[in-house]
Amino acid sequence: MTEQPSPSSSREPASPGEHPASPASVSRRQMLATSAAAALAGAAFLAPGSAQAADSEPGSASDIKSDVSPHLNFSLTGKGALVTGAARGIGRAICVALAAAGADVLGLDIAETVTPSLVYPGATPDELAETGRLVEAQGRRWIGVKADVRDFGALKAAAERADKEFGHLDIAVGNAAIQIYGPIAEMSDANWKDVIDVNLTGCANTVRAVAPLMIPRKTGRIVLISSGQGRHGFKNGSAYAASKWGIIGLMKSAALELGEHQITVNTVEPGLVDTDMTRNPGRWKEALKEAGKKPSEHPTEAEVIEARLPTAVMKIPWMQPDEVAPSVVFLCTDAANRVTGSTYDATAGDSARYTA
Repeated sequence: MTEQPSPSSSREPASPGEHPASPASVSRRQMLATSAAAALAGAAFLAPGSAQAADSEPGSASDIKSDVSPHLNFSLTGKGALVTGAARGIGRAICVALAAAGADVLGLDIAETVTPSLVYPGATPDELAETGRLVEAQGRRWIGVKADVRDFGALKAAAERADKEFGHLDIAVGNAAIQIYGPIAEMSDANWKDVIDVNLTGCANTVRAVAPLMIPRKTGRIVLISSGQGRHGFKNGSAYAASKWGIIGLMKSAALELGEHQITVNTVEPGLVDTDMTRNPGRWKEALKEAGKKPSEHPTEAEVIEARLPTAVMKIPWMQPDEVAPSVVFLCTDAANRVTGSTYDATAGDSARYTA
């Protein structure tokens, strides 16, 4: 929530001969709460009657009184959240983690195979229902919605339902995504469009659906799930890498637009995570190629682990979904109310090699 300025932060300038307010009575956080107070900041931070302070450079370390009180509210009790791609994997882990922190959750998923070009099975209605059972096991409310993130009308209706049934919508996480492999010179129009529309347009639709509900309340947390592959190229994965890089640009633009409404927008970029998108022969082949190995027609998990471990920074082949979710939860808390326009890497060290 946005902290309101105290009466002392908007007091009239001191009259001639009158000392300015004592630094003990006005914190730096309070002084900068309004533009009028900011104009007084230099005077308010000086010790009364201090000639040396008056001669020092305004804003120097010796003059500024910092607000050192802790601002560590990590609870989401009473918050309402919407999460896309909620049926399994990272989306499920995020739903459960948000609920564990106190939030009620609307989980949205297409819960079917998006395109036959996928090399892994699509989510199912039963998997979405299982996410709901796990959220309710945390003692929180759950709404499951079967919908396609490419359908803006469906997303808008889901956001409005969460806002109505939870009393307000405070959090939105754009997580739904698919991955299709293939050389860019051979990529079909349909495959390129499916990846971009689900991953990038789906996140844009999420922001467009929830922002109008958050703006009047002057508060909100939006987190978009990008990928380590959005921070570097990926051979035979150009559409996915482009969509995930695009999400970062989308996030930064939305952060600039929504910041004045005290709505934060950030991304979390997971590395390789043990999900259905990863745990399949198609992705394992790409992982072996990345490691300089020639994959067999039916690679095994053991082969992939052996290939990845030598270069794995934390000596694990891939992360688990519940190791990504805490970063998302943090960005949704009041403790992160001044974190916006940021990219958070949850990669088990892969990001140590990023140059962009």
